[in-house]
Amino acid sequence: MNFASDNAGPAAPEIIEAVAKANQSYHMPYGNDAITKVAIEKIREIFEAPAASVHFVATGTAANALALASMANPWDGVFMHRTAHAEEDECGAPEFFTGGAKMVLVDGENGKMDAGSLVAAIETTGDKGVHGVQRGPVSLTNVTEIGSVYSQPELMALCGIARHYGLQTHLDGARLSNAAAATGLSLAELTWKAGIDAVSFGGTKNGCMGVEAIIFFNPPRSNELELRRKRGGHLLSKGRLLSAQMAAYATDNLWLRLAQNANSRAAQLIEGLRTIQGASIEGTPEANMVFASLPRAAHRRAMEAGAQYYLFPFSASLEGDDDKHIRCRFVCDWACTEEAVSQLLDLLKG
Repeated sequence: MNFASDNAGPAAPEIIEAVAKANQSYHMPYGNDAITKVAIEKIREIFEAPAASVHFVATGTAANALALASMANPWDGVFMHRTAHAEEDECGAPEFFTGGAKMVLVDGENGKMDAGSLVAAIETTGDKGVHGVQRGPVSLTNVTEIGSVYSQPELMALCGIARHYGLQTHLDGARLSNAAAATGLSLAELTWKAGIDAVSFGGTKNGCMGVEAIIFFNPPRSNELELRRKRGGHLLSKGRLLSAQMAAYATDNLWLRLAQNANSRAAQLIEGLRTIQGASIEGTPEANMVFASLPRAAHRRAMEAGAQYYLFPFSASLEGDDDKHIRCRFVCDWACTEEAVSQLLDLLKG
C-alpha cells in the first residue's frame, strides 16, 4: 500500500524488456545509436511534431533545469506558479543551471497560474531597466503540483499572454501523460497546439525506470540544449538505456494506458474518501494525485498497518489528539490495484 509517490512504483514490464533487449549487444555511445534514433522519431510521432528536437535525460529536475537554462538568460526572471516543482522541489537547480535567473512566483487557485496574476507579474518585472531582472520564459506545470489539470483553453490563454509580451513558454510535463488521460486531449493539443514552446515530458513517474524527454518545438534551440546537457553532466555514455525506455513508452500508447490506470485508481480513492466521516478533499483532483485531510486516528490506523503516504507538514506526528485533522497526499501509480485502494480506504474508515 504505497501511495507516497508515483516514483515509488515499479517499472512496467514493457520498459524492463526494452532495456534488457538494448543490453544484449554493442551500440555506439552518447546517443549515437539506432535505438535513440527510433525513440526520437516515436516521440515526434506521439507529439505530432516531426521537426521537434528531442533530448533524453535521467531525471525530471535535469529536464526542467536544462530546458529553462536554454530559454532564460542569467539576468532573467522565470515566471511560474509558487507551488511549481521547479520552485519547491529542485534545490535551486533552475537557478544554478540558468546561471542565476530569478524565479518570479505567480499566484492562482488550485495550483493553476491565474492569467491576471501572470500579467501583473510580467508588468512589474523588467520595469526598472538595468537595475532589475528582465522578463524571461513562462513555465507551467501539467498535472499541477496540487493534482489539478489545465484545460487547453487555459493553456492557450496563458501562452497567449506570454506571446503578447514576446516570452517563450515551457511546460513541466512530469505527469503530462496523466493530464492527457484526464482530459482526453492529445499530447500535441496540450503542448504546441496550445502555444507551448518546450516541454519536459516525463516517463519516470509513469512506469519508466528513469527517463525524461526534453522537447523543443523550436528546433534552433537544439544545439544549445545539447551543449548544456553535456556540460551539466547529463549526457549519458550508455544513452541507449534511456532511449530504450522512451521508445517502449511511446509504442502502442503505453504512456497513455499506464496513466489511465493510475488516474482510475485515484478516482476510486476519491470516491471512497468522500464516504469517510471527517475526511475532506482539497481542491479538485483530476488525475492521479489527491490531497486530503483526515483525523489523526485514521492516519495512525493506516500507517501502522503498512500504508505509506506523506503527511503535511512532514513533522506531523501520529501521536496526540485522535480527532485533530492532518493534511496528507495520496498518489496512485500505474501499478496501483483496486485491492490496494480498497484496503487503504478500509483502514482509514476504521
